[in-house]
Amino acid sequence: MRVLIIGAGASGMLAALTAARSGHEAVLFERQSRVGRKLAATGNGRCNITNTGADVSRYHGENPEFARPALEALPVSDTLALFRGIGLLTREEYGGRVYPLSNSANSVTDTLRFALEAEGVRLVSGDRVRALSRAAEGFAVTTESGARVEGAAAIVACGGLAGEKLGGGRDGYELLKSLGHSRTALYPALAQIATAPEFPRSLKGVKADCAMRLTRGREVLAESSGEALFAETGVSGPAAFDLARTVSAEGEGLTLTLDFLRDYSFGEVLGYLRSRLENAPQLTAGELFIGAAPNRLARMLAKYAGLKQDAPAASLDARALKSLAGAAKNFALPVRGTEGFAAAQVTAGGIRTSEFDAATMRSRLVPGLYACGEVLDIDGDCGGFNLQWAWSSGHLAGRLL
Repeated sequence: MRVLIIGAGASGMLAALTAARSGHEAVLFERQSRVGRKLAATGNGRCNITNTGADVSRYHGENPEFARPALEALPVSDTLALFRGIGLLTREEYGGRVYPLSNSANSVTDTLRFALEAEGVRLVSGDRVRALSRAAEGFAVTTESGARVEGAAAIVACGGLAGEKLGGGRDGYELLKSLGHSRTALYPALAQIATAPEFPRSLKGVKADCAMRLTRGREVLAESSGEALFAETGVSGPAAFDLARTVSAEGEGLTLTLDFLRDYSFGEVLGYLRSRLENAPQLTAGELFIGAAPNRLARMLAKYAGLKQDAPAASLDARALKSLAGAAKNFALPVRGTEGFAAAQVTAGGIRTSEFDAATMRSRLVPGLYACGEVLDIDGDCGGFNLQWAWSSGHLAGRLL
């Protein structure tokens, strides 16, 4: 039968490839001039295609368990075998992150494109889908150019609002809503956290491994750990990205606190400073943490603690040392929000998963209608988890069970 797949991102391409390999006539619609444009920009152009630690605990939404059947239908091992089968070699890096061996996202999009061509998938690109409606045969897609294509089944794989310049938008939500589906609130996820700018601006470009916690008053709302990257207006990097969905959902009155020495207690950090002072009394306050933190950060910790960076370390009393240790363990920044959907890598929220069958990705409301990927209310942590959801859900939808 003919199946209409709307959206040629990660999930849409996997859905089309799976449908074609199952003997169906697959027609793939993409409003951009080429497939996988957003995919080609992921991972700073390297494309973190999956994570060997992918399981349902790394996903979010009203019902994260919805992701389980798809992840079991196409687990990471099978995903890597699939990619190897179409010519893509990969390697695993820190934290289970998997990248193409070429270190180029273009290798991912090109091997997928070649596979789609080999399976006879018909691509309609550079033409936005204006409507998805019921038809005598099943469904009809109408494009902005006026083309109309009918098929027995339809798969909506349009992605979400994140990365609008690369193809993100509301199309998928609107197409599914036109057929009776509903969605949750939408939030930017995997985005830079905007904070009070003084310290991030001074530390722009500095990377540091740390633990982070997001709080409102004494209440801890979320925690993460990993690399932080200071930017002009806030904090970026994987650790910050994983907290962005909570920042977006919780609103105002938040504080982001960074612990730059997460493997050491406050007492141990204080002991380190006392040892440094005893063994190298000629150092300044801004130099005491050099050896434990990047140089610029070490100096900024002294400023954060209310000390003059060039003050002789020998002049610091017990109270000053405690303030310096506290700066390293509790570097608190008032939160202003996130950088929004334009800068986000993923959308949190989406079409309600309660309206779809998790075992098939088929609509419970409209026979023959499927959805997969970011358009649904499932989003993952930073590190390849969102692309694994795209591959797995696209594969399951493309089986047309």
